[in-house]
Amino acid sequence: MGLRRLALMVALCSAVLLLSSCLARRRVITRGRNTPTQTLLNADKQTLLKLVSTEYASIQTINATVDMVPAIGSANKGKITEYKDVRAYILYRKPAEIRIIGLYPVVRNKAFDMISNGNDFRLYVPAKNLFIKGPTEVVTPSPNKLENLRPSVFLDALLVKPVNLAGEFAVLEDFTDEDNAAYIVHVLSKGEDGDLHLSRDIWFDRLSLHIVRQILFDPQGEILTDARYNDWKTYDNVPFPRIIDINRPKDEYGVVITVVKMDINKPVGQDKFVLEQPEGTVLHVLGTKPAEQPAPADPPAVSRKKQKK
Repeated sequence: MGLRRLALMVALCSAVLLLSSCLARRRVITRGRNTPTQTLLNADKQTLLKLVSTEYASIQTINATVDMVPAIGSANKGKITEYKDVRAYILYRKPAEIRIIGLYPVVRNKAFDMISNGNDFRLYVPAKNLFIKGPTEVVTPSPNKLENLRPSVFLDALLVKPVNLAGEFAVLEDFTDEDNAAYIVHVLSKGEDGDLHLSRDIWFDRLSLHIVRQILFDPQGEILTDARYNDWKTYDNVPFPRIIDINRPKDEYGVVITVVKMDINKPVGQDKFVLEQPEGTVLHVLGTKPAEQPAPADPPAVSRKKQKK
């Protein structure tokens, strides 16, 4: 399997936008004119911010078995490729430790093992005998999508972080019309230029007040991650969405995560977040050239005397 196809599976590893470059177009909340009228819930900004903080604080660890549908491509470029039947395991422990193990379809052999502690990133690809490591943040994007994948992308989508009132500003919008019923909390922060910049949007369904969408923006206002949350369930007395749809429009990949089994706040040992380079694998440190494989040795020279015999 090539690096490009493998990147699809990791991008679970490895999502939907309002822009034309999204992988798919969907309304966030559709009530429809022909559906029965439902009573909308009301909330102010402080109530919604408290909901985010409470849900985030309620989760300390996650141990999940999930199915994934990775996709790569763009509607703008007229091509989107999906890969189904990808099984993965997600381990998480606060504050920022996460591990994602992906299995090939059907045979269920390990396709990749990806880990991050919030600062460092490591990826093991058995089929390529390759071990990649580097910083969690992508400073200079690589044309090779595999090198741009980070566990932090999935962590940012899995858990919606509270608004830091000491360094962020929140503005509430009531986005309710004949088709939609949502509250949007726009989160702004000061950039290096001192101006306020939109850093993320958090959408709440007014029928349940569950979070249904989070959009993360870069300093230029372009969408980094668009995550949507559906079918909220209760796992170990903690609410969590059964389906998470993640889209990375600039990187042109996305993944739909469907929870198969979920344990929340059960013990997850430190040993689960250790990934050492296997002996004999090729090491690639991001930002440097890949290690070269040693050239095969030349066969021993044969003397002319022996050749004449």
